[in-house]
Amino acid sequence: MKAAYIEKFGGPEVLTYGDLPDPVAGSGQVVVGTAAASINAADWKVCAGEYGGTPRFPMILGRDFSGVVGTVGPGVHDLKAGDEVFGVLEAGRDGTYCTKIAVGAAIVAKKPAGMSHVEAAALALTGLTALCSIEDCLKLKPGETILIQGGAGGVASFAIQVARHIGARVVTTASAANRDYLRALGADEVIDYNTTDFTTAVKDCDAVFDTVGGDVATRSFAVLKPGGRAAFIASGAQAPKPARADVTSLRPAVGRDRPHLERILELRRIGAVRAPHVVEYRLAQAADALAVSAARHLKGKLVLTM
Repeated sequence: MKAAYIEKFGGPEVLTYGDLPDPVAGSGQVVVGTAAASINAADWKVCAGEYGGTPRFPMILGRDFSGVVGTVGPGVHDLKAGDEVFGVLEAGRDGTYCTKIAVGAAIVAKKPAGMSHVEAAALALTGLTALCSIEDCLKLKPGETILIQGGAGGVASFAIQVARHIGARVVTTASAANRDYLRALGADEVIDYNTTDFTTAVKDCDAVFDTVGGDVATRSFAVLKPGGRAAFIASGAQAPKPARADVTSLRPAVGRDRPHLERILELRRIGAVRAPHVVEYRLAQAADALAVSAARHLKGKLVLTM
């Protein structure tokens, strides 16, 4: 199979495009012929070795995908060859920048015929992360105010739509160039982070969802009202500790399961969410796409097509 992989840690330039052995479906697995795989912020961090652990090279990057079931392993009865599916690999596992993947059948979902593989890949991990953060972790309620940091990114742009669907007032940070895009997604207020300090522009928020990290994350506690809560996905495995005792700091658990993927499809079916802005690259251009992601100034999602 064709794959984009690394044989050592480094920047996007260490990514190699070439051939690797085909996977085989084990018990409870299916092998999916991948049509599209999205690029996530975690990918360039994995490439750089930021997650630690003992590496096993060659290492294929990527966590979410869309494609067609090719073979079915023992014990799989609810999927068959030819089914179009999408999903996210098991937690702690990478390997979707390739033309074939073996994955647990129980954690993938059938892709609707009216949804393209590119859209499905773009929605998979972003949607899963946003739902687990906004609905499950923050438990956002109608009428509450939430600040979503880095609104133009894939996860944040999905989160804006989910929060709006719930009935919350949505404030987000972004560059001025993305203001109209985010207002169209449902943001009530867009703060230009290049000209305005968000801590002076918003206050008394019920919740914060941070996708940026660094000092943006730690300063986000300042906009919360007493009893407010904040969820962080760009600050490592542990949420940052607040300097004040009257707020709650949370690190969402982003599990892999079919019900959450089907929740994404339901929100899309009723028109509550739409796919983010997508820029497509061919698998052979994975290093170029990863470099764009690592620069951290993109709108929406980057998707590799096979």
